Amino acid sequence: VQLQASGGGLVQAGGSLTLSCTASRRTFSNNAVGWFRQAPGKERKFVASISWSGGRTTYVDSVTGRFTISRDNAKNTVYLQMNSLKFEDTAVYYCAAARGPYTTREISDFLYWGQGTQVTVSS
Repeated sequence: VQLQASGGGLVQAGGSLTLSCTASRRTFSNNAVGWFRQAPGKERKFVASISWSGGRTTYVDSVTGRFTISRDNAKNTVYLQMNSLKFEDTAVYYCAAARGPYTTREISDFLYWGQGTQVTVSS
């Protein structure tokens, strides 16, 4: 599975962005998909994940209520809607497909990674 993340950019604090993650070469409709982020000089951290069907989602506490992960398996695409963005959300955001169908927060469960898209929030 090859993943392509897009939709990043520069936004003011309080603004919104929607990231997209599209799979090519083969579908990821049987896999859970997650979003991670990595700020400069810091380790990559979990943000959100969604089950294969879209029926279950899980988020890191710092984005709960502000970010929404969703998927359209017909389009082979997973989205991350980010609202009320804060300066501390600034990072490179990566999407990844898990080895299994269920939501997980463990980075070691994710096998296939996209190239990352930069999100910069100005204060």
